[in-house]
Amino acid sequence: MARRRGLSAEEKALWSRIAATALPLHPARKRAGSAAQSPPDPMPAPKEAPPAPEQPPQFKGLRLSGRLNGGGSSMNLSPQPRDRLGEQPLRMDHKTHRQMTRGKLAPEARIDLHGMTLAVAQPALTSFIMRAYAEGRRLVLVITGKGRAGGPDAPLPVRPGALRHHVPHWLQMPPLGGIVLQIRAAHRRHGGDGAYYVYLRR
Repeated sequence: MARRRGLSAEEKALWSRIAATALPLHPARKRAGSAAQSPPDPMPAPKEAPPAPEQPPQFKGLRLSGRLNGGGSSMNLSPQPRDRLGEQPLRMDHKTHRQMTRGKLAPEARIDLHGMTLAVAQPALTSFIMRAYAEGRRLVLVITGKGRAGGPDAPLPVRPGALRHHVPHWLQMPPLGGIVLQIRAAHRRHGGDGAYYVYLRR
């Protein structure tokens, strides 16, 4: 068997130069020998957490709440109508307002929108309020119902009671906004959160 010839000094120098230019296939892997000789890499400085984004102005004051319990989910993306109406300035007589919100004033007329679609309910409400105003009535009751919460297959976000949320907006928009003086959630004897007191101007 032929004996292997060792590398000459010139060949060893050439090989060293070639090896120095080679790039490793796995840079993260280090041989045990080289790892023991080279100092450990310095720990990177911890990065500061970026500041939380500020809530856009159009969404400030909105309340987001969710419930996931295997039996459905719900999210409220706006304050409840009762809370929103309670923040509006008082434009009617204070004593009359107190009697009204305590359920001590009997509505002079009422309309029940419960079960109607939005497309049907809005013109019905407009006609009712205009007629009550023409007849000189002051306090009327608008019944919307509380609405149903979405089931497990309902899309998110689910906001129960579309009529309950839309009616206050309709009452503040033309042509009703000019003749409606005050809107408040009804006392429980007149429907509670499922109805509104609407106090009309003279």
